[in-house]
Amino acid sequence: MAQVTIKQRAGGDAGTVELDDAIFGIEPNTAVMHQVVTAQLAARRSGTQSTKTRAEVRGGGAKPWKQKGTGRARQGSIRSPQWVGGGVALGPKPRSYAQRTPKKMVRLALRSALSDRASEGKVIVVDDWGFDTPRTKDAIAALAAIGATGKVLLVLDGDDITAWKSFRNIGDVHILETGQLNAYDVLVSDVVVFTRSTLPSAEGEAPARPKATRERAPRSAPAASAPSDPTPESPEDDDMASDLPNRPPADPSKKSAPVDATDRVKPVTEKTDPRFEAARQKAAKEDALRAKATAAQAGEAPPEDAEDDDKPAKSGGFSFSNTTEDDQ
Repeated sequence: MAQVTIKQRAGGDAGTVELDDAIFGIEPNTAVMHQVVTAQLAARRSGTQSTKTRAEVRGGGAKPWKQKGTGRARQGSIRSPQWVGGGVALGPKPRSYAQRTPKKMVRLALRSALSDRASEGKVIVVDDWGFDTPRTKDAIAALAAIGATGKVLLVLDGDDITAWKSFRNIGDVHILETGQLNAYDVLVSDVVVFTRSTLPSAEGEAPARPKATRERAPRSAPAASAPSDPTPESPEDDDMASDLPNRPPADPSKKSAPVDATDRVKPVTEKTDPRFEAARQKAAKEDALRAKATAAQAGEAPPEDAEDDDKPAKSGGFSFSNTTEDDQ
């Protein structure tokens, strides 16, 4: 691990600290840094640009002159794109320029930028700023004492209000909290200044989320006062009973005989379904009534097997329905 001398506000040394190689000692990935910085700058764009099409420009509802006979080119509206004051064809409209960047790529770009600054000796660690009162003059003197020149990126704690107020009026100093540190601000700065408490390390990063696993709850023993389960009546219950405590073994003499699979499901046929028998009786009754009505119209005697119905037969035929005698 690379070691950096810890500076005091007055410029003296306060010991050394080791920089984590996982953050400050990797090989910078230029392609990843370029993609992340491009996405970050694109997300800053407001995307509010807008132009009017020919349908949005006021006027132009009437045809300027007739189609033929004038010797001029045919025109349909004075707000067409080829006219001065007309609409814009294929012009920009409000849109979002944000790009989705994977989190791992963002973290890699930040580590690459910090490693690049650390390799050039542009990372400074300060013990503590220790300002009693907010004063910009003291902040400028402190930066000069630790050798921070040019554009300075200052990483502070959110609770250090005095340091925030002391550095906020300096034009070349950009202040960030630890959670706001990003690759773009590191790359555009000449010097990155940390305090002992804000210096990042691999241990401070969020650990990977473990995979969710479902654990089976242990089988609890039944209460002593509870009655024992009934004797199992199948081989499967026999195996389960051997695993449960306080349960008597199954009696082989009480096991039921195996059931034939053909007896469990009976197919629906004319013999097993009573609806077929009811329909057959109804059809026979209607045939008898029809034969009786036909014989009455022809002046003949009705057949002997014809059954009488409580309701008089209607001439001209009978109506049939799907209801059974039980439904009637």
